[in-house]
Amino acid sequence: MIQEDAAGVRVITVANEKGGSGKSTVAIHLAVALLRAGQSVGTIDLDGRQRTFTRYIANRIEWARQCGKELPVPQHICIEDEAELSAAEVQSALASKIERLATDHSVIIMDTPGHNHPLTRFAHAAADTLVTPLNDSFVDVDVLANVDPTTFTVTGLSHYARIVEEARRERDSAGKAATDWIVLRNRVSTTRSRNKRFVGDALQELAQKLDFRLIDGFAERVIFREFFPRGLTAVDDLEELTLGTRPTLSHATAQLEVQQLVALLLGATLSQVDVADAA
Repeated sequence: MIQEDAAGVRVITVANEKGGSGKSTVAIHLAVALLRAGQSVGTIDLDGRQRTFTRYIANRIEWARQCGKELPVPQHICIEDEAELSAAEVQSALASKIERLATDHSVIIMDTPGHNHPLTRFAHAAADTLVTPLNDSFVDVDVLANVDPTTFTVTGLSHYARIVEEARRERDSAGKAATDWIVLRNRVSTTRSRNKRFVGDALQELAQKLDFRLIDGFAERVIFREFFPRGLTAVDDLEELTLGTRPTLSHATAQLEVQQLVALLLGATLSQVDVADAA
């Protein structure tokens, strides 16, 4: 359940130090789902170098123009990478942008770079809800914990888990509500395997140790890669004008999957709207 801060705005940070986990895909799907549910959404791209989230939204605006279809778009900000500024200065600049968006938006979604950075640490401490996409692999689990090579049980916490712990302590010291941490288990295979079972067992153990909610995320589907050039999401209209091609069973399956995922992530918000009809 998304928590709401005292100012009435919800801050959702999508973060993971492991690249390629699907952070930007998750961020745009959350933003569009919330827009379609009637929420006012502001978005911030903290990766001023790669700018995947920013380019996703730009592609969406351009595709809407080309196909003559109105597509909901959040108010978006991309933070430039100011190498000459101190950590305190870049964090202060981000705090000002969050405050500005909070004046007329109910939700702010931040997409973060895949490395440790002062902006990333600040975004973790600012998060009412932290969403961490994680591919279904021990390579990705390694950012959270080390595992025994024989039993695959957790032997110790890793670098990213410690960043989240520090951010939670910072929020507690500031008297803020605890961050709701959600780990999305992305690209889960549809077939049974030893790896799937071992990874699942390790993540369940970590969920208890680190106090996060473990949710199945996006399945491995080609259409998620095809969406990016047009800035589309699985919760957009399933029609040829929107998609630029005839919809397939894969589109319909992905849409249902994402609707169910978003409902699990943001239950109270989306229960107010019939998302299936809206999408």
